[in-house]
Amino acid sequence: MKNILIHGLGQNNKSWDNTNIYLKKNGIDTICPNLFEITKKVSKDYKTMYNAFSDFCNNQKERLNLCGLSLGGVLALDYAKEYPEKVNSIILIGTPYKIPKTLLKIQGLIFQIMKKSTFEKMGCSKKEFITLVNSMNNLDIVKNIETIKCKSLIICGAKDNVNMESSKLLNNSIKNSEFKVISHSAHEVNIDNPKELSNIIYDFWKNNQ
Repeated sequence: MKNILIHGLGQNNKSWDNTNIYLKKNGIDTICPNLFEITKKVSKDYKTMYNAFSDFCNNQKERLNLCGLSLGGVLALDYAKEYPEKVNSIILIGTPYKIPKTLLKIQGLIFQIMKKSTFEKMGCSKKEFITLVNSMNNLDIVKNIETIKCKSLIICGAKDNVNMESSKLLNNSIKNSEFKVISHSAHEVNIDNPKELSNIIYDFWKNNQ
């Protein structure tokens, strides 16, 4: 089984470093792709990013445990719908049930005035990042969600007020899924409370091999 951790929008693969420290102590190895690097030679919209992510997953010989935060959760969901035979389990962290269009517009205005260096640290240009955000505006995240049959865990940070209701809706929509709240954390659970997150991931993967 291959374990893949998928970072969120505004993050990169290194955002999982502290979570990985704890997982490795428990004997769990993971792969953490940088979503901007695996789409390096194509435009940075959601469709091309998903296609690159799908190719990355399909190149893994084993079945997959996918764990994604926010954008990473959306990618994991879409992949599990399209390739159910490849997916053993999914963990969705702070993943939206519907695209918050008003919030995206506000964020888009903020991104316009942010320094280019902020985006370069993530591995993309400012223009590429804004193109990606704009391309997500009309995503139908829950389309065909009833087809998800793999073992599923929904996680939300206790202080992530924006995504708490979405997490509960995902839990209700995905049959037999579990739902857990991570204490002392907001949206970026992998940064705010990596120790508790790693313990929950470890228990879930161990019980669903």
